[in-house]
Amino acid sequence: MIRTGDQYRESIRGSREIYINGERVTDVTTHPQFKPLVDLRARLYDAQFEENSKDILTYTENGETSAIGYKLPYSQTDWWAKRRATDHLMTQAGGVVSRIGDETVGEMWSLFDAADVLNNIDPQFAKNIDAHVRNVINGDPFQVSANTDPKGDRSKPPQDQDPDMLLHVVKETDAGIIVRGAKFETAAAYANQAFTKPTIANWGSEEMSDYAIGFICDLNAPNLKFICRSGFAGRAPAEDYPLANKFDEIDALVIFDDVLVPWEDVLFYRQTKVAKFMRASLHRYTAFAFVQRILKYTDMLIGAALFNVRQTGLDKLQGVQDKLSALACYREGINAHLTASIALAEKSPAGLMMPNQSLMYAGRVTACSKLPEMVHIARELCGGQICVTPDAATFRNPETKPWLDKYYSINKEWLAEDRRRLLAFARDLLNSDYAGHHLSFQTFAQSPNFAQLATIYQNFNWDGPLAFVKQAAGLSDTVMGEHSMTPKNSAASSWFSPDFASHTAETSMG
Repeated sequence: MIRTGDQYRESIRGSREIYINGERVTDVTTHPQFKPLVDLRARLYDAQFEENSKDILTYTENGETSAIGYKLPYSQTDWWAKRRATDHLMTQAGGVVSRIGDETVGEMWSLFDAADVLNNIDPQFAKNIDAHVRNVINGDPFQVSANTDPKGDRSKPPQDQDPDMLLHVVKETDAGIIVRGAKFETAAAYANQAFTKPTIANWGSEEMSDYAIGFICDLNAPNLKFICRSGFAGRAPAEDYPLANKFDEIDALVIFDDVLVPWEDVLFYRQTKVAKFMRASLHRYTAFAFVQRILKYTDMLIGAALFNVRQTGLDKLQGVQDKLSALACYREGINAHLTASIALAEKSPAGLMMPNQSLMYAGRVTACSKLPEMVHIARELCGGQICVTPDAATFRNPETKPWLDKYYSINKEWLAEDRRRLLAFARDLLNSDYAGHHLSFQTFAQSPNFAQLATIYQNFNWDGPLAFVKQAAGLSDTVMGEHSMTPKNSAASSWFSPDFASHTAETSMG
C-alpha cells in the first residue's frame, strides 16, 4: 500500500515527452534539474518504512498500511496526525516542499462531499470519485493539481478565441474522452497523476459545456507534453545556494495534444453546476496543508534572522526585538488559525471532518497577505552582508581565505565558515531567484488575495455580530428579516448553491 523511493522512481521513468532549457529530457530521475526533487520525494517515500518515522507517517487499517496524508479525515485526531506528519516530513527534508501529494488530495475530498448531488446527475461519475479516493489511499501515488490554463484573452469566452486556451473535450469515444488544451502544473513532470479541472468562475447561463471537465490524468499517458521552466538547481554550487539546489519544484506547461482520458478516470463532464461547486470548495481541505507550509517557511525566516542578530550582538536592541516580535506574532497567528480550525472542526455533507472553514480561510489570508512584509523584515534583520558575501570557493582559496577568516569570524563560537553558511542560507531564503519564485508561488498558489477575501466573506458567520448588535441596540425583530448571512456552505445549510459558487470561485496556480 505504501511505496519505496525506488518504486516511485520506476513509476515516472519511460517515454514522457519532457522539455527544459530547449532540450528533451531522457530520464527525469537523473536530469540535474529534476533529480534533487525526485530524490527528495523518493526519500520521503522511504521514510514511511523507517522506525523513527513510520508510526508518524503511516496508519494501518484492515491489515494494510497507508500514508497518513492520504487518509480520509473523519475526526479531529486525523487532522492532528496529518499536521504531525507534515511537520515531520518537512523536518526530514530540511526545508519546505510545496508539492508532495498530501496537499492536493484534499481537492478530491471536496468532490467526495458532493456524492449525493453527483448521483442525481450521473451515478457513474460519483462512483469514479469514490474509486479514485480509494485508489490514492491504496496506491500511494504522487498526485499533483492541474488548475490554471493559459486562458488567453480573459475578456473573451473561450469559444471566441483559440478554443485550446482552456482545456476542453474534442471527442467522445467508447474508451473515454479526448481532451485538448494546456495546464500549468507544478511538479507534473515527476509526479504520477494530476487532478485536472477547470478554472472558469462564471459559466453564465450555460448548463452544459465541453470545458466543464474534471478527471484524474495519468501523467504517463500518450500525447502529453511537458514544457518546463528553467530550474534553479545547478546554476551555482549547492554550498552557496543550498535551498535552490534542493527544493526547486519545477513548474511545467502540460500540453494535452488529444489525450485519451478513460471513462473510469472522469470525475465530472459537461456539468457546469458541478464545476462551480468544485471551484468554490476546491480548497475546503487543502488550504490547511498549504497554510501549514507557510508556517514552516516562517520558522526558517525567524531562525535565519535570529541567528544573525545573535551572531552580531544586535538582539539586545529594542528595535531589533520589535522586528523579531513582529515575526513571532505572524508565526503564532498562523499557528493559532491552524490549531483553532481543528479544535472547532465541522462535519462535511459526506461526514468528513472539515477544518473550521472561516478560521482556516482567515488564516490563509493572514499567511499569504502578510508574507511579503515578513520576508522583508527578515531581510532587514539579516542585514546587507547577505547580498555582498563572496562564494564558498573564495573562502577556500589560499590567497583570500586568511582575509575572509579575519573579517567573517565574529568570536570563538562564530567562525568564518559558520558565518558564511548562515549568510548563504539567508541569501537563498530571502534574496535569490529561488526566493523570489517561492514568494510568488506562495502568494498566488491558492488564488490571489481578493479571491481569498471573497471566500472569507462567504464562510464567516455574519449572523452572530448582527444578532449581538440587534439586541444591544434594541432593534426591532424585523431588521434582519430574510437577510440572514449565515454561510451558505456550512454543513447545516445549502452548501451546493450555484450563487455561492459563482461568488467564491478561486483562480489558483497548478
